[in-house]
Amino acid sequence: MNDSAPDSLIPYDEIVQEALRAVVGRVLGEVEANGLPGDHHFYITFKTRAPGVDIPDHLIAKFPDEMTIVLQNRYWDLSVSEDRFEVGLSFNQISSMLHIPFAAITSFVDPAVDFALQFQVDEVEGDLDSHEPAQNDGDQEAVETVDDGSNVVTVDFGKKK
Repeated sequence: MNDSAPDSLIPYDEIVQEALRAVVGRVLGEVEANGLPGDHHFYITFKTRAPGVDIPDHLIAKFPDEMTIVLQNRYWDLSVSEDRFEVGLSFNQISSMLHIPFAAITSFVDPAVDFALQFQVDEVEGDLDSHEPAQNDGDQEAVETVDDGSNVVTVDFGKKK
């Protein structure tokens, strides 16, 4: 008897990842239309060198692999489309527009309600292991870690070898 699961001809992992990224898009679309309700705020981590990411060079220099932004008090021009979002943030009092495809996001956290999604992103050539959260101007708190008892959804079906 073979204990290993058969290889699927249906790309379930890609389908689920795409559906969960649509959750991020829908949430950001609601915020674009109505603003952030109550105490909700988001930590969004993304690969800075993923295809379609467009951020200022000084941010790529500081965060060559991955960066976490906070949407809370001081952001502007949030615009959400089917496959990406754009937002204005300030870093060390330098205004910056960020264009981030949903496919580049590695995590989305709303600490106000202990909700988190984690994603797999295809490795980008030159990825580095180090990552420190970006501190946008006006952030009220440091990035929090969500405990195992919270609403964290991690999808990792593993890659075929």
